[in-house]
Amino acid sequence: MALTGRAGLLAAIGIVVVLFAPQPGAALAGVCLLLAAGIVVDLTFAGAVRPLRFHRSGDTLLRLGQQGTVELVVENPGGRRVRGVLRDAWPPSAGAAPRAVPLDVQAGERRKVTITLSPTRRGDRSSVAVTVRSVGPLGLAARQGGHSSPWTVRVLPPFLSRKHLPSRLARLRELEGRHPALVRGQGTEFDSLREYVVGDDVRSIDWRATARRHDVVVRTWRPERDRRVLIVLDTGRTSAGRVGIAPVPLAGEQPSGDGLPARPDVRPAAGWPRLDWSMDAALLLAALAARAGDRVDFLAYDRAVRAWVSGASRTELLPSLVNAMAPIEAELVEADAQGMVAAVLARAKRRCLVVLLTDLNPAAMDEGLMPVLPQLASRHLVLVAGVSDPSVAAMAERRESAEEVYDAAAAEQARLGRRRITARLRRHGVEVVDAPPDDIAPALADAYLALKAAGRL
Repeated sequence: MALTGRAGLLAAIGIVVVLFAPQPGAALAGVCLLLAAGIVVDLTFAGAVRPLRFHRSGDTLLRLGQQGTVELVVENPGGRRVRGVLRDAWPPSAGAAPRAVPLDVQAGERRKVTITLSPTRRGDRSSVAVTVRSVGPLGLAARQGGHSSPWTVRVLPPFLSRKHLPSRLARLRELEGRHPALVRGQGTEFDSLREYVVGDDVRSIDWRATARRHDVVVRTWRPERDRRVLIVLDTGRTSAGRVGIAPVPLAGEQPSGDGLPARPDVRPAAGWPRLDWSMDAALLLAALAARAGDRVDFLAYDRAVRAWVSGASRTELLPSLVNAMAPIEAELVEADAQGMVAAVLARAKRRCLVVLLTDLNPAAMDEGLMPVLPQLASRHLVLVAGVSDPSVAAMAERRESAEEVYDAAAAEQARLGRRRITARLRRHGVEVVDAPPDDIAPALADAYLALKAAGRL
């Protein structure tokens, strides 16, 4: 049962009547009886909420920044009209609107309610409950009841770094397909045969093909394809820190005909966690490596395997990755570097490129990754990528007051620690990418292209 504002207004009027009545006791009893009788009448003739049935339909997948709709059909199998208010309870991060919807369903009829979702965080967003308040004919009291009508919408990462993909694909085409090399080098494979032209290196002549065709033929080479890239995402406590200004896509995206998520417009919002910036960089790298003909696997780990994607085809890779990444949240525990390396070695038997997306925090690296890094680097080519905090760089430049000088000293100490850990990693033969949030995705893609051009994959 629930009382309405009308009941409160009637009670307030009753108080005024009691104050000015010649017999306050009798007036109070009369007001109470009148109010109680009205409440009983409303509860008696209000439509029952327990028999109501609910059916859902609508979006189950959304990209962060997009709007979606969920339709809720209310069926009234009872014998009385249900008139009142319906509230579909979603978590605040789902951005559900409207929060309360007027409801009027005749006996034996159905009504459709549309809820618009504008999520502000990725992950699974579920409806908690549907609450219906059925008001009586006098509007003084209502029957109220909650119903379970489960529905989950998965909010996917937005993949905003896709804007860098066309330029990197152009470099990739220049590297491997459009300009094949004439001399075989490390990390290259046979591409095709063509006729000899003046200026070609004589070492590239294929004498057997020349004898068959009765014309001089040369071989061309291209960077090796079908290499394996294993992207490892650290989901430990260091990935929970928020850095930068997160661009959030606006509602409405242009369609994309290449099988990749559409490129949205963006607007500034609150800072993303390092985990989300790392995911964005991982998606760009995966899209680029798949276009290059390499096989891409994905592992998310802190103290246990949080996600594992393997064997996905080129067309299925990005959908599989964003679905696997969507529910992952940073765990507020120290990542188990030894367990992470063991998980990588168990899944990657042959030599491959291992891309570890983590924070280059000197304390965490000294206690975690550095002791087990030689074991991983001896069997695989390792690339470590970390997202730096641009506020630290800004702090190091402000020295107008004594307080800012101390802050600048602390910032320089932090930057020096990152440079030292980067130098130690490189001494172990590890490639390192340390870039601010806006640059981490293109910088990681450039590092991949550089390794491919050098034939090190």
